[in-house]
Amino acid sequence: MQMGGGALLSARKKPRAGARETERRDPMPNLTDISTIRDLCARYDFALSKGFGQNFIVNPGICPKIVEAAGIDKSWGVIEVGPGVGVLTKELALRANKVVAIEVDQRLPPLLAETLAEFDNVEILLQDVLKVDLAGLIREKFAGMAVCANLPYYITSPILMRLLEEKLPIQHITVMVQKEAADRITATPGTRQAGAISYAVDYYAKPRLLFTVQPGSFYPPPKVTSAVIQLQVREQPAVQVENEEGFFKLVRAAFGQRRKTAANSISSGLGLPKAQVAAALEAAGLSPTARPEQLTLEDFCVLQKALDAAK
Repeated sequence: MQMGGGALLSARKKPRAGARETERRDPMPNLTDISTIRDLCARYDFALSKGFGQNFIVNPGICPKIVEAAGIDKSWGVIEVGPGVGVLTKELALRANKVVAIEVDQRLPPLLAETLAEFDNVEILLQDVLKVDLAGLIREKFAGMAVCANLPYYITSPILMRLLEEKLPIQHITVMVQKEAADRITATPGTRQAGAISYAVDYYAKPRLLFTVQPGSFYPPPKVTSAVIQLQVREQPAVQVENEEGFFKLVRAAFGQRRKTAANSISSGLGLPKAQVAAALEAAGLSPTARPEQLTLEDFCVLQKALDAAK
């Protein structure tokens, strides 16, 4: 395997010169066995990084359940974010036509070359997912495709929003995230649990929480419960807005000071006179004392139009 920043690397080891095709391969390691993971880490001088949010799945039932929920088969190509030692990657490779696993940790490709050696349909892209030309990658590598990953919890929202905002030809996104984030992401707009991320996700996709995963399913075990969610990407946004950038600025401003009324938060976040915001709320048929989480996507759409009309 050749290595280099931003390079797309095959996960399959090349056979030794003169090796016969009939040569028996070493059995693939059990990647959900903690002693196996410790041995791999020791042999490759690899220490888990808190900075990269590395917690490897060791419950053998979790990855097959994720892939089953994603509906992956040979008609699919899959992008995985953060393959770790390859436990989810392996399950994806068994079912998908092609898997491109995006990994930022430059120490992992040699280890992955061993754990995924049996697969010729896996490639490792050594790069930060937030800097990858995802549209170009999809054009080059995939037809019908999905995203399936155990996301680093510290960067969940930026990754999800990048995947959604770029309007990539992705049919659905199935990911494991922190349970608290899952509850917020899948909350219905207009309910108490909703936040700015709930509205942004619901605009682009239909989210649902599939199942929870306890800390003991990971090595090392995190301090929080996890959950697997799925975002079914909409063919068209949930509401039609004339200015998406302005729409999401309005939503973010409304939730910028959650304990305040929507009028106060929007006034502060957008730098508008409170009276102007209150008048726009009334023009939109909304209460000036409404809390941001009481507004639906449609309410924000109408409110944006009222604010634009008042300019």
